[in-house]
Amino acid sequence: MTTTTSHSVVTRNGNAIQASFFHPEGDPRAAVLIVPAMGVSQSFYGPLAAWLACQGYLAATFDYVGIGRSRVSDLARLDVNILDWARFDCDAMLAELQSLVPGKSLYWVGHSLGGQILGLLPDPGRLAKAITVACGSGYWRENVPQLRARVWWLWYFVVPVVTRIFGYFPGKRLRKVGDLPRGVIDQWRRWCLNPDYAVGVEGPLAREGFAAVRLPITSLSFTDDEMMSARNIQSLHGQYTAACKKMTRIAPADAGMRRIGHFGFFRAQSEDALWTRYLLPELL
Repeated sequence: MTTTTSHSVVTRNGNAIQASFFHPEGDPRAAVLIVPAMGVSQSFYGPLAAWLACQGYLAATFDYVGIGRSRVSDLARLDVNILDWARFDCDAMLAELQSLVPGKSLYWVGHSLGGQILGLLPDPGRLAKAITVACGSGYWRENVPQLRARVWWLWYFVVPVVTRIFGYFPGKRLRKVGDLPRGVIDQWRRWCLNPDYAVGVEGPLAREGFAAVRLPITSLSFTDDEMMSARNIQSLHGQYTAACKKMTRIAPADAGMRRIGHFGFFRAQSEDALWTRYLLPELL
């Protein structure tokens, strides 16, 4: 029987992030860290993590500082950005998994932002493999056509105005992304306005970090993704210049589904059509 435990994990910069661990019956064959998309709570990834535990893996979900169960009471006073999430939050989660399954392989399943920040980790070499899901550059001019007009309005008007008023981005009340700390939304805005996304804003160290990722990367992307275009997907993965990349683009009909989109992969109904068919072979 699989079990689930939850506890806080303290990062190197002193923050406590809340995490859940889905334990298989018996000795885990490996560990899988599920790395969230922007503004998405770890509970969204619970069905996939539970399924992975049934396949024999120790799976972990977590919330970045300021998100979900790791949210502090006053986001306006929280000083954190996306680099902190990668360098401290993700790093702490990988260290925690290493301590739980010493000597076992570590896999990274990154949803959207969760695949974008792989190149910003302090030590990506501890990973055996990364699988990115619906992950591409957020550069707005490469977004799917129906999204471009909306994100132009978001980046050039909504975000600057409301963030200045509230001290954070009140995405829940605006029904956009979710509540985000000011440092996160401001940095993400700069990335999305730059043709080279994160590496174009963060400079040579970020570019070198992406180029230093040498582990195998499998990209799972979807033709009906309402956010990420095929160009977004290629642009982002092109930054991983030294990695051995496998690009798998899936149409809903390929999986016998009516729709997948940006979020559908992680829903429980995708178990047979997507998890068993496309994800599990990448972990074996």
